[in-house]
Amino acid sequence: MTQIVNEDKKNELYAFMDEVSQERRSNSYLIAVLHKVQQLYGYLPQEVMDQVAEKMEIPTSHIWGVATFYHYFNLKPIGKNIVSVCMGTACYVKGADKMLLTLKKELGIEIGETTEDKLFTLQEARCLGACGIAPVMMINGKIYGELDSKKTVDIINQYRKAAQTDIE
Repeated sequence: MTQIVNEDKKNELYAFMDEVSQERRSNSYLIAVLHKVQQLYGYLPQEVMDQVAEKMEIPTSHIWGVATFYHYFNLKPIGKNIVSVCMGTACYVKGADKMLLTLKKELGIEIGETTEDKLFTLQEARCLGACGIAPVMMINGKIYGELDSKKTVDIINQYRKAAQTDIE
């Protein structure tokens, strides 16, 4: 098993858990703890969830029940760039489905997956609130609108180029 648990992160998590807990057996602060785990690791690793369960003295199944109920939590590592495609009515009517197919092909992944290089995670959104410039996608909180297949690929390639520059 790969050791995911970094001692510094583990110590920071345990200090946070001690700080927010009123009494050791209370699990009313579980969601705050899960947010902290995701902040530290980028997702909720199984090994860390097992440690949280042990420290909080609650079943791991309860923790996973909470984690899987809320869409905010990532159960797998996510990419550096989160690509969300708006599938709301205005975007869909203006070709969001074609844009999504272009992204799947270009990135080689399906919705909810992350590229092997951990550069992109592809998500679907119900509405991004930018109907006037439909179809749109959002990458790391930045909205891109009036997209077609070429513009979509060009934007993805800009992120790839930026990642290469970061490496060099």
